[in-house]
Amino acid sequence: MKIAIASDHGGVNIRKEILRLLDEMNIEYEDLGCEGGCSVDYPDYALPVAEKVASGECDRGILICGTGIGMSIAANKVNGIRCALVHDVFSAKATRLHNDSNILAMGERVIGPGLAREIAKTWLETEYEGGRHENRLRKITEYEGNTQQ
Repeated sequence: MKIAIASDHGGVNIRKEILRLLDEMNIEYEDLGCEGGCSVDYPDYALPVAEKVASGECDRGILICGTGIGMSIAANKVNGIRCALVHDVFSAKATRLHNDSNILAMGERVIGPGLAREIAKTWLETEYEGGRHENRLRKITEYEGNTQQ
């Protein structure tokens, strides 16, 4: 598994914590920044991660900003992306099991580093269960295909 990961200025600390987790789990990753606390625009970080996941260059992505909201909105504009904004372990598991989410978004101003690690670990270790959920995801994929310009 290869992960694309990025944050804006509001998520730098948790991104660094998740990078340590990925190292501990021996998961390959591509860190797309940002560095430091200077204000940056979240789409400049969310969209490249989403494009790497959508193209198959990376298997999944992780995005962190102040709330996770901006990152998740931007990432979900890319066809093929199912970015889930998650701030609890139950939702991290459910979004993989039922929605086959391929990007995880979190907010550093909402959760601390310990919980962020738990969420990311659960999300990374949980596999999509398929079955009854396949038809639902197919409908999303078909809709995306019908709305391309």
